[in-house]
Amino acid sequence: MWIYRRHGVGGPCVFFRLVLCNESLANMMNTNFSMMQNHKYSLTELENMLPWEREVYVALLLNHIAEENARIKAQQNK
Repeated sequence: MWIYRRHGVGGPCVFFRLVLCNESLANMMNTNFSMMQNHKYSLTELENMLPWEREVYVALLLNHIAEENARIKAQQNK
């Protein structure tokens, strides 16, 4: 049987997630809101991502948005 112990207010996992995060709290909340409203991510999915994993998904999403905007602009210019 496993015994789970809590150390402090969140333990080392919360500490390392905060330390490795490169963005401000306001920016993180704005990004979370945008990803939940426009791209159907859940808050649980976003909060359970590791900081580097989140950065990869945000970068991929930004690339996708840029490609879609370029495609729409090309269609409008035809």
